[in-house]
Amino acid sequence: MDPRQRFPSVVMAWRNLWRNRLRTVLAALGIVIGVVAIAGLGITGSALRYGTAQQFSDITNQATVMPGEDADQRHLTEAQVSAIREVASNATVIPIKEGSLQASSHTAETYTRVEQVTHPSDLYSAHRGTIPQPFRTGVLLNNETAAQLNVTVGDLVIVGDQSHKVRAILAEGGIGFRSSGVVVSPPALDKQGYSSVTIIAEDGDAAQHLANATEARFNTGEEVVRTSSFGGLNQRVGSLFSTLNLVLLGIGSISLVVAGVSILNIMLMSTIERRSEIGVLRAVGVRRQDVLRMILTEATLLGLIGGAVGAALSALVGAVLYNALYSSPMLVFRWASARYLLIGFGFGAFASVLSGIYPAWKAANKRPVEAIRS
Repeated sequence: MDPRQRFPSVVMAWRNLWRNRLRTVLAALGIVIGVVAIAGLGITGSALRYGTAQQFSDITNQATVMPGEDADQRHLTEAQVSAIREVASNATVIPIKEGSLQASSHTAETYTRVEQVTHPSDLYSAHRGTIPQPFRTGVLLNNETAAQLNVTVGDLVIVGDQSHKVRAILAEGGIGFRSSGVVVSPPALDKQGYSSVTIIAEDGDAAQHLANATEARFNTGEEVVRTSSFGGLNQRVGSLFSTLNLVLLGIGSISLVVAGVSILNIMLMSTIERRSEIGVLRAVGVRRQDVLRMILTEATLLGLIGGAVGAALSALVGAVLYNALYSSPMLVFRWASARYLLIGFGFGAFASVLSGIYPAWKAANKRPVEAIRS
């Protein structure tokens, strides 16, 4: 059977929309703007959340142990480090010494924070060069310190009173939240005890659990050690961005409300102009529900067309955004972002259909004689 015979209301609705192309374009444009507002703002929030999660991904599974307010010494002893290893037997435990030393090259010098770590590859990644394993000689510099000293991999620098070869320039985020610009191998820092211990667990929850277990092991009435963990950071950041996305969706939905009012007005005007035509259809036997279906189909087509165009434009905007921020435009099709395309499309179609209900009901319930006379 010819599809035009199977779906006469769709055919008539399309003809009516095509007959008033300018009005159709203006009505669909309102839906497009509303969909782009909802989907675009949602994708923007998702992109920001993705970037934040990427930045924090290297530290959310870490916990740091430091001397507490009631500690006898301002450092952690070998015995305390051994006890921490027992508590965190299934995790990586990295004792760290910190100090402030002068670092210099042939052309410049600077005063910087220095870390002494036995296995830096567990904490850092190299932007240039390689991190030796095991780390027995040389130094690692962050980008800022390397730029200040005007050195690169293979050059010699003097840290304190010792000369070292630069083994690697650390990637941004390698030192991350740490303030040290130089990482040295033992025994460069002649310092008793350890400034802190970093525990690297499987995930954020495990890191938080080990931090709590470490405090329970040492702090019996006094704060011998204190811990910090970013284990719950991802959930807190996720909650923050979920709230932000709801606010952005609320702002974007205002555009769809305006578009819905516009469609309501356009559909009302259309039914008023076509009163005689609708009256003739009713007089020759077209049922009330057929008229209702025809008007609602027009509104549905408007919503589907506007929603599809709006979703396509939103995907394009999202791809440009992800490409600018992360050089990966296809990230827009991650579910966290792509769902806003579906939400925007669905809201657009729903708003259009909702706006067409009253005009359709009014047109369908008009008496044929009155419609023809008017």
